[in-house]
Amino acid sequence: MGALLTLISQLIEFYIWIVIASAVLSWLVAFEVINMRNRFVFLMGDMLNRLTEPVYVRIRRYLPDLGGLDLSPLVVIFGLMFLRNLMWEVLGPMI
Repeated sequence: MGALLTLISQLIEFYIWIVIASAVLSWLVAFEVINMRNRFVFLMGDMLNRLTEPVYVRIRRYLPDLGGLDLSPLVVIFGLMFLRNLMWEVLGPMI
């Protein structure tokens, strides 16, 4: 049971890093530090978008429109951290 909890915790941590990478890449593209015409950058952006956008769409339904400010990555990160901590508090003592 402990190995399964550790695996799930590590997968949550990995997804948190994917969300962070997606947000940083979107900032770099928005400020024209990197450009999406580069094939590698385009592929990375497309991959990160496909991994995060389905979750963001569900979160954005409930968030108010703040113009250019997108809080959905922040909500996803806090939600995943809460889920990971809750998992360890509830299931951890059973190990």
